[in-house]
Amino acid sequence: MSDYQHLIQFVRDWYGSSGPISLHEPRFSARDSALVEDAIRSTFVSSVGAYVDRFEKELAAYVNARRAVVTVNGTAALQVALRLAGVRPGDEVLTQALTFVATANAIVYNQATPVFVDVDRDTLGLCPRALEAFLQEHAECATGGCINRKTGKRIAAIVPMHTFGHPCHVDKLVQLGRDWGIPVVEDAAEALGSTRGGRHCGTFGQMGVYSFNGNKIITSGGGGAIVSDDEKLGTRAKHITTTAKIPHRWEFVHDEIGYNFRMPNLNAALACAQLEKLETFLADKRALAEAYAAFFQECDWGTFVKEPAGCRSNYWLNAVIVNEPILRDQLLTATNNASVMTRPAWTLMCDLPIYAQCQCGDLTHSRWIVQRLVNLPSSARGIINA
Repeated sequence: MSDYQHLIQFVRDWYGSSGPISLHEPRFSARDSALVEDAIRSTFVSSVGAYVDRFEKELAAYVNARRAVVTVNGTAALQVALRLAGVRPGDEVLTQALTFVATANAIVYNQATPVFVDVDRDTLGLCPRALEAFLQEHAECATGGCINRKTGKRIAAIVPMHTFGHPCHVDKLVQLGRDWGIPVVEDAAEALGSTRGGRHCGTFGQMGVYSFNGNKIITSGGGGAIVSDDEKLGTRAKHITTTAKIPHRWEFVHDEIGYNFRMPNLNAALACAQLEKLETFLADKRALAEAYAAFFQECDWGTFVKEPAGCRSNYWLNAVIVNEPILRDQLLTATNNASVMTRPAWTLMCDLPIYAQCQCGDLTHSRWIVQRLVNLPSSARGIINA
């Protein structure tokens, strides 16, 4: 049996299945159905309802943030958070090249331009040293803010992403942002339940955003959220994601250009039920991560990606770093041919034609990672009857 076949058998044994194994699929129970049915019976299935209010309060309490505002998806949440952080047309936003395309897209939705910086190998997230080097080489503080000397544009925000649920060095990034007068907005779409030094990812920056897409650790089918300790930002986020309508019993008056980015009550009901099971999901996924770590300790062709020091990762997507780039495609081919779904890291944003003209820093670590990283099946096991 080859090394890859040993891995395939390990995954099948873990999930107790001889059929196709997904990369990450949701787990539902009778509780999920009950809350969704309750929302249906209430007839409040769209953007107003008790479950929307409940999920916002419970999510804020879980991550220890003062405010949470739920949205239709995580991309919309990031788009709005960047606008609230002060990103304007013609600005630039510093982010990582190793990320899902939604991070860069949300910047462009604000008519700003992404600038791509390298990541750390230990976190897979935005590297403080690389960010500092870029700022020292290209930026200067001026009356109008931090200016990129090469382009003449204002650098309006920094967006780190907690890759696959592993906390980046966000505390150091926030300090750099303070030093240069640039707000940090965390893309914590994949990192609900992950912490650095006991503090939840998404709560270090001026704002943070989460995703509840169908493949996330908890799901509302589609959904996202903005969290912040700034009450005024929370109020503004709620206002502009609900079409900027001034509250009134019957009049329709809108005082600025807003968005219909509201999470429907039907989705919020599912999110409330899922949030109740989050700690169970986290425990099960940690057990899988520990089993993967033990498995790869006996392998000489790959190293399991473990949570960074001082952090607790949600292990949303487990990953292995293979020793040589050629092994990556061999592993992807062998596993997917056996109906065990694996995938590579995303194509670097600057290698996509749509972002090929964007400015980049030195991306040595990002390129090293994408040549070697493979994501492994990471679903929680079974249906949790809670």
